[in-house]
Amino acid sequence: MPSIDCLLVVCNVPDQQLAGQIAATLVAEQLAACVNILPPCRSVYRWQGAVEQAEETPLLIKTRRDAYPRLESRLAQLHPYEVPEIIALPLERGLPSYLTWVSSCVLSSGGG
Repeated sequence: MPSIDCLLVVCNVPDQQLAGQIAATLVAEQLAACVNILPPCRSVYRWQGAVEQAEETPLLIKTRRDAYPRLESRLAQLHPYEVPEIIALPLERGLPSYLTWVSSCVLSSGGG
């Protein structure tokens, strides 16, 4: 069942320009089938003992479970933050034809 193999990865980046560059890179390198770039949001978080606030651009990245390690590594490489938010959520259900499309767009991990 394709839904077991698909993930939604959430990552916030500092601005829309970087969001577009990261999205294009992940899709071009077949690490993601699709990346949604959402409108900027305000994040409030604790960093190095202080409460911080920043405007960030959320990314919703659709990929396959077996591609996640490569996607995480590449995303961390492209991201300017010391500790970027990169979290993956399993897709429990979805339109089968969409999940099949996601799966077909992402390179298999077998190639190394």
